[in-house]
Amino acid sequence: MAGHLQGLAPIACLIGPTASGKSSLALQWALHHRQARGQAVEIISLDSTQVYRGLDIGSAKPTAQERAQVAHHLLDCCDPEDSYSVAQCHADTLQAALAIQARGHRPLIVGGTMLYFKALWQGLDDLPSTPESIRQAIGQQAQALGWPALHAQLAQVDPQTAGRLDPNDAQRISRALEVHAHTGQSLSHWIAQSQREGRGLPALPLRVLALLPSRRDWLHERIARRFEAMVAAGLLEEVRLLQARPGLRADHPSMRSVGYRQAWEHLKGQTDQTTFLQKGIEASRQLAKRQITWLRSFEQTAQVAQLEYRSVDPCELDEHQLMTVCGESFGRS
Repeated sequence: MAGHLQGLAPIACLIGPTASGKSSLALQWALHHRQARGQAVEIISLDSTQVYRGLDIGSAKPTAQERAQVAHHLLDCCDPEDSYSVAQCHADTLQAALAIQARGHRPLIVGGTMLYFKALWQGLDDLPSTPESIRQAIGQQAQALGWPALHAQLAQVDPQTAGRLDPNDAQRISRALEVHAHTGQSLSHWIAQSQREGRGLPALPLRVLALLPSRRDWLHERIARRFEAMVAAGLLEEVRLLQARPGLRADHPSMRSVGYRQAWEHLKGQTDQTTFLQKGIEASRQLAKRQITWLRSFEQTAQVAQLEYRSVDPCELDEHQLMTVCGESFGRS
């Protein structure tokens, strides 16, 4: 692993909250860079929903036309019944970046899954894997009791981890409970042990540009328009096809994704159309709020460690200005 990193040039990375415009900006910069510098750019998706096959509309997956314009990676990596881990994302991103650079092209990481980004940027602790049966049992508990109740359970066995998680953070609450159920030790115990022994996955060399909107109303309006457009484009029909898969359940990680969870509930008759739209938009806004909290913490970390990390406000810049910032942040080969 260390040998691979020695041959890895710094990687451009564009992150931001949902609906902030990062995917469109990335595509525009990739095309501009190829035209201006004669060097192709290939995009590596950093999105925990786009990795699943069949989750296209609700994940805002790049279209066939966009993929024809610029090569994309880490899309359609697994079936929706599968789980895709942070460690797998780290491994796949590193492999893709090395292959892209070996072709003489520029890799550009783009996405909003902050846990994935944190692992790439700061490295990843070596933690135990857990059986699917335990994950399913915890998912069933959550369906019966709700994630806040499971968060309270986690606080009893691992208060350190519970203290840093939102009571509705399904994925990370589940992961912490899975580790404790399988090993008898808390997640915080395994993290501390990994750090003491110097195990885990290394941080990658990144040049980061973060879109950090200052105006909540600007982002909320974009989120509402985008979710409504997804519904008009066939989100419910997409989820109806997913529900027809015999092995897929509501508690699978893919179906806990924002938009898909609300559509699944609606198609099962748990909400009417108006409530479905309201819940989908609100869930997207809550996701954006969590992403912005992550981004602010990353900015503070970068200032202390003097890392290549820059935040800009997309509310205050036009398209030309944003392209200029991209060039300043990671236009170098």
